Amino acid sequence: MNEPLRYLSTRGRSPAVTISGAIAAGLAPDGGLYVPQTFPRLDASSFDPDGSLADTAATLLAPFFAGDPLAAELPAICREALDFETPLRPLPQRDTFVLELFHGPTAAFKDVGARFLAACLRRLPRDDARPLTILVATSGDTGAAVGAAFHGQPNIDVVILYPDGRVSPRQAHQLGSFGGNVRTLRVQGRFDDCQRMVKAALNDAALQVVRPLSSANSISLGRLLPQMSYYAHAALQLWREHGVPLNFVVPTGNLGNAVAALWARRLGLPVGEVRLACNANVTLPEFFGGGDYRPRDAVATLANAMDVGAPATSNACAGPSATTTLHCARKSPQPASTTPAFATPSHTMRMRTERCSVRTARRRCMCWTPCAQPAIQRPGRSSRPPIRPSSKAWSNPWSVTPSPCPRCSPRCWIERRKLNRWPPRIEP
Repeated sequence: MNEPLRYLSTRGRSPAVTISGAIAAGLAPDGGLYVPQTFPRLDASSFDPDGSLADTAATLLAPFFAGDPLAAELPAICREALDFETPLRPLPQRDTFVLELFHGPTAAFKDVGARFLAACLRRLPRDDARPLTILVATSGDTGAAVGAAFHGQPNIDVVILYPDGRVSPRQAHQLGSFGGNVRTLRVQGRFDDCQRMVKAALNDAALQVVRPLSSANSISLGRLLPQMSYYAHAALQLWREHGVPLNFVVPTGNLGNAVAALWARRLGLPVGEVRLACNANVTLPEFFGGGDYRPRDAVATLANAMDVGAPATSNACAGPSATTTLHCARKSPQPASTTPAFATPSHTMRMRTERCSVRTARRRCMCWTPCAQPAIQRPGRSSRPPIRPSSKAWSNPWSVTPSPCPRCSPRCWIERRKLNRWPPRIEP
């Protein structure tokens, strides 16, 4: 590539910038998401078949950094940030795998993007001697990954906002455990409220003059680009062994992780179908099902990291370049796969094994209303018929509203092992 790749805002009202400028800014001045002006094409033969995740990332991201001052540092950045593996493990079911993304310092896939972003910002020269403040809104694991990545880093402060009472006790303890240059604030509200506060601060020009700000949420290009690496690494592994693309089922709330999978496919790598797994927050399923994009208040579920009613990645795509992000899954053709090989990110598998009933995989909504979804027998259990929903109305012990609960969607949610373990519903 002769000329450096430029990056445009999805809203089309900001000038094009280099990769260094996009990473330093986090969000475009017009509120859009920075996306590449063009996507390079890569071939599977360009990657080292015996290379590590860091080697794959260095080859994958080289065209995006070409001509930029960070290009010479890219291999060192990848080695520093991706010093752990993301293995693709086979499951007992035929042609089904789980992609283990929990081997980072905070046991979350967010470690990949957060550590890469921190390594880049450490190497970026800044004219302003004042500390750079990284703002991050979290619904669970993002804040901990960003806090761990930037903790102790000189001339950088981190402010984490999370919804009070809407993360697990372990996550809340982890978020508040850093100290030093990492400050954590509890917000009385939902994750979407935290996200709105972060975006409002980043778009406040007067505040930026007083205190330089940047973002570490999934709207940051410094996180989106490296997250392509584990999809590419896993897909290339299966391609070399079996010669077929690897399909992915991606749990998603804010759409950032899914966008990384779609971008990896856009580069020409052997990524097949990308299917999104969502919970009670149906903004994305409705849109990808052909409906209008309608943000709404988030619904609290067991999978709190996915409780997003107004995804930031899709909110940023309100402009002429949006087809490169939000609409690519809705419109682009999918490569044909000769073998139904699927890789599921590992936190979904953990949710199934820890949260499902000990008797069956019978699914009910979060308010214990019988769900219309068919019952599924748990693998390895007895062959007796699974429990069917009763005609008798059930009610939530913590709600005065009789079932069916108006907050619930007709989609299926995971049944608790014991009724007394269900947490009270928290009103904003």
